[in-house]
Amino acid sequence: MYTRVETKQFQLKNLKYGGNEHIYIQSMCNTKTKDVQETVNQILELENLGCEIIRIAILDKEDAYSISEIQKQIHIPLVADIHFDPELAIISINQGIDKIRLNPGNLTDKEKIKEIVELCKKKNIPIRIGVNGGSLPKDIAKPTPEHMIEAAKRHISILEELDFYNISLSLKASNIDLTLEAYKLASKTFPYPLHIGITEAGTSFKGLIKSSIGISKILDLGIGNTIRVSLTDDPKYEVIAAKEILKELRLIDNLPTLTSCPTCGRTQYDMIPIAKEIEAYLNTVNKKIHVAVMGCAVNGPGEAKEADLGVAGGKHEAILFKKGQIIRKIKEQDIISELKKEIDAFDSKEA
Repeated sequence: MYTRVETKQFQLKNLKYGGNEHIYIQSMCNTKTKDVQETVNQILELENLGCEIIRIAILDKEDAYSISEIQKQIHIPLVADIHFDPELAIISINQGIDKIRLNPGNLTDKEKIKEIVELCKKKNIPIRIGVNGGSLPKDIAKPTPEHMIEAAKRHISILEELDFYNISLSLKASNIDLTLEAYKLASKTFPYPLHIGITEAGTSFKGLIKSSIGISKILDLGIGNTIRVSLTDDPKYEVIAAKEILKELRLIDNLPTLTSCPTCGRTQYDMIPIAKEIEAYLNTVNKKIHVAVMGCAVNGPGEAKEADLGVAGGKHEAILFKKGQIIRKIKEQDIISELKKEIDAFDSKEA
């Protein structure tokens, strides 16, 4: 475990947000918020995958008035993403939102911001100041770490003048170095918890690589209280990726691990789709278990002997092994179902 930077802490629905507590996984719906059932269905899927905080876009009043109905059907904290129109924040608060995200680049009416803050104080709703390198205030032309801090300071000072301190902060850019330096400076400048990520990172392939590098560099400094892996794809991949990043950095340890070999000419069974299906299944498993899907006897029980259980392929079959010990043979068509049964039966407490 890395030493986490200590920050202020506040309550976000049922979560203790900040301090040096657990790093929360966040994502954002790509549904139309006014389509309540589609939005709820996506949130419930993300909850099942391990999402702990979810953000929704509030484009208009119909979106904002949908919040109360969405809240009735979900379990994790709901964050309203507000741009341009402060009235949408006010409606969202009155509809029972758990947190508000404000963009200092396009919300500049100080009196309206004060109105939002006073209402958040009354209802004990935290505010995230979301600085984006691509949408800084008009008088701040060039995105630099110092300019991003300046944009954050302007809004934070309004909140602090009103004796409001349930604040979180993000300073995202699409450039890794810019984002990293902005967060390093923010961690030294502000006492507030930081939500981290690389914005507009790209698709699920290149975006995942870029996000993994950038987020890991920030987390390695002990900075960050929540993360979002921003991908141009189904948000479920954001949640899965965030879990993997936190697990590989040893910041969470109650998640499954999959080991699988890259395959070669020795492989005599259809391993790749089996590995992919087991990986997808493990994404819904909430226990510490190490599973291996290996191509042949060369890199089977030997190279994967640390796995709690696994399979190594033969000719249209596989051997099942546990802790390096061969248990039995399985026909190729039964590998997935048998391995899922073994995963379900595994007790991580006895491992």
